[in-house]
Amino acid sequence: MKVAVVGATGLVGTEMLTVLAARNFPVTELIPVASERSKGKEIEFKGKKYKVVTPSEAIALKPDVALFSAGGDTSKEFAPKFAEAGITVIDNSSAWRMDPTKKLVVPEVNGDVLSVDDKIIANPNCSTIQMVVALKPLHDKYKIKRVVVSTYQSVTGTGVKAVNQLMDERAGKDGEKAYPYPIDLNVIPHIDVFQENGYTKEEMKMILETNKIMRDDSIKVTATTVRIPVMGGHSESLNIEFENDFDVNDVRAALAAQSGCIVVDDPASLQYPMPKDAHGKDEVFVGRIRRDESQPNTLNMWVVADNLRKGAATNAVQVAELLAAKGLI
Repeated sequence: MKVAVVGATGLVGTEMLTVLAARNFPVTELIPVASERSKGKEIEFKGKKYKVVTPSEAIALKPDVALFSAGGDTSKEFAPKFAEAGITVIDNSSAWRMDPTKKLVVPEVNGDVLSVDDKIIANPNCSTIQMVVALKPLHDKYKIKRVVVSTYQSVTGTGVKAVNQLMDERAGKDGEKAYPYPIDLNVIPHIDVFQENGYTKEEMKMILETNKIMRDDSIKVTATTVRIPVMGGHSESLNIEFENDFDVNDVRAALAAQSGCIVVDDPASLQYPMPKDAHGKDEVFVGRIRRDESQPNTLNMWVVADNLRKGAATNAVQVAELLAAKGLI
């Protein structure tokens, strides 16, 4: 299969190449794509070198599928052009997520929505992806009424500039800043731009995307998204109110049975998910599972995943795998 990776030189694009190789996706020809200034650079994939081309050149090469991770503006400009050429686009930006004509897909949760007509498929926000993987089996079993989520998000979610800022601060060096404040030894309760309602765009993404992916607008979600000085992945504290009561052991069993989910929950031996343990992994890790004793039918749990893997690159590749398995590409 001819596979284009648009944004191949960026953090997520690089991770997409790693994931394609690790999962043995059937790449017969790789087409690394980036902006004009990166044209001609060489990318190595599975021991072979490939030259970076521009988006227009990539369209002419007719890939079967294009994984986009080059930002919303690039996606809005070029995804329709790829689609018009018959190329299936899986887009990691926020450009198409809430477009009612586009599918927003996490394979373990709503992969059944995909059809042959889907030429631009949206990859959800990283923090939403890991949350809905954990929510899906519980919604099926107990019906979720409300979710209160607080996130603890890695600097890698912002990009290379943020990683460099953290490392510069730790080394006591001046350098380019991704954030308006220091991130080392600090916590910044602000991800993306503030909206008129006082929420940030990141928080609103989690709210709106969850309803779309779960296909249930009755689920009420409220979010506070926070940047912390870690690099392994994103963590989330979830408080979930159900319509029906539950047994905590049954909750653990439902989560353990969920595809792509690993339960790490043994407080007696200090076993719980942490970003450093999720780093480089494709699964979503869940722990600290316990009843909220302040009100009925309510559960607390802790959810961790590598935001560059399951939160971005892995989910996009899994969508491509599902399309291939269904014979849609």
